[in-house]
Amino acid sequence: MKPRSLCASALAMALLLLYLCAVRQVRGQSGTPTGKKRSEEYTYFNHDEMTAFLKKVSTNYPDFTRLYSTGKSVQGRDLWVLLVTKDPQEETLLKPNVKYVANMHGNEAVGRQLMVYLIAHLLTRYNVDPYVRYLLDNTRIHIMPSMNPDGYEISKEGACTGTLGRYNARGVDLNRNFPDHFKTQTQQQQPETEAVRRWIHQIPFVLSGNIHGGAVVASYPFDNSPNAVFHTYNKPSVTPDDDVFQHIASVYSFNHANMYLGAPCSSDRQAFPNGTTNGAAWYPLAGGMQDYNYIWEGCMEVTFEISCCKFPHRRELPRFWDDNKQSLLAYLGEVHKGVRGIVMDEQGNPVVKAFLRVSNRTIGFKTTSRGEYWRILRPGRYTLEVSAPGFHTAKQDFIVLEQQISILNVTLKSLHEEPQEPEQLQPEPDSAQSAGPPPTVAPQENKLEALRQIPPPPQPLPPRFYFNGFKALPLPNNNPFEFPPNLRH
Repeated sequence: MKPRSLCASALAMALLLLYLCAVRQVRGQSGTPTGKKRSEEYTYFNHDEMTAFLKKVSTNYPDFTRLYSTGKSVQGRDLWVLLVTKDPQEETLLKPNVKYVANMHGNEAVGRQLMVYLIAHLLTRYNVDPYVRYLLDNTRIHIMPSMNPDGYEISKEGACTGTLGRYNARGVDLNRNFPDHFKTQTQQQQPETEAVRRWIHQIPFVLSGNIHGGAVVASYPFDNSPNAVFHTYNKPSVTPDDDVFQHIASVYSFNHANMYLGAPCSSDRQAFPNGTTNGAAWYPLAGGMQDYNYIWEGCMEVTFEISCCKFPHRRELPRFWDDNKQSLLAYLGEVHKGVRGIVMDEQGNPVVKAFLRVSNRTIGFKTTSRGEYWRILRPGRYTLEVSAPGFHTAKQDFIVLEQQISILNVTLKSLHEEPQEPEQLQPEPDSAQSAGPPPTVAPQENKLEALRQIPPPPQPLPPRFYFNGFKALPLPNNNPFEFPPNLRH
């Protein structure tokens, strides 16, 4: 063999060895310092460690984070939430609020730790990933790593089944403790439940994900049904927004490494076509958090079951992060679909708590203290009905296009004046146009200048699993997680 060939072969072998070494280090299998560092990063944080981490993040990233507590658990532990967004002290008009809640059942631990990795990913990728930049510039992302810190503290790593740590310190299942749409709840409200109810009442959340373990599926409302008895099992309880719920659940499932396959965790358990299910069709439950979000607060929440084992060994955490990273990011982008706008009176003042309802959808929602509203919708033609005490009811037609935000501002007329005919639907714009249907601008244009600054929603991610009509195309993932130095213990 020629010397040049020998050199080339040696170089190729050296590169191969370096690559294999890097892979082992990423998976925590190497005995090198780098491998040791990574295995330390992939571990579970107890409550004190989680508190220290969140405080360190908020100190090191003051322009992108704000740490706050929604209340305390039975045993006095804070229910921490980290707000991740550009300029967290500013509340930009029509900037939507999204949340992730994990560890509602204390022994379902994977989601709790994935929230740590999601926080680090969002903060460290802002300057290099246009999609992450868009999310932080245009979304207020609230992350609650643990709703049940007391239960987590007594849970055992490696326990794939069982209920030790599932309940709060009083032995109550928090996902059966919310007011229910179909059944009167007599169970005493727990401190954790009360804290979360106050939280979602004070902040106008548009979209939410509730992260659990024990299966691999995205489950959407309703969880309960009018006749939740044995014979109704395996029968869906459908919301008026079923098309939206099916879609956003599928966005998570098809961006996941394997959830979309719908495989059961064991041969004696249920399979889920496309990795999604209606909650009641799986099994009905009363007092669930996702139904409460939707009925009482107008927030669309989906439950993500992300691990067959409830509390797997820490060495499995790299795989779970890799499996779910794309899904967690893609789901956040769904809040930038549908329609949003401001409801005002004729003087340009916001109408607070105006009641809105989309055509043929019986579940309504309300405006904020600034007259804002948001609603996630699939592409199509709709009518928005808006009512408020002291005003004539208004109806306006609008169009929602794919990958675009529709802006629809509504001016309500006082009952002392005759209402005008509702505005007619505008013709659908040419496909070459990218701005979508023209917004209905109130006379006080100078008060709504902020609306014109809203950028279009993010383009689809370049995902490992691209969701497109229930088909998944595998692509490589070349961005393994690594803690930035300023967030390491």
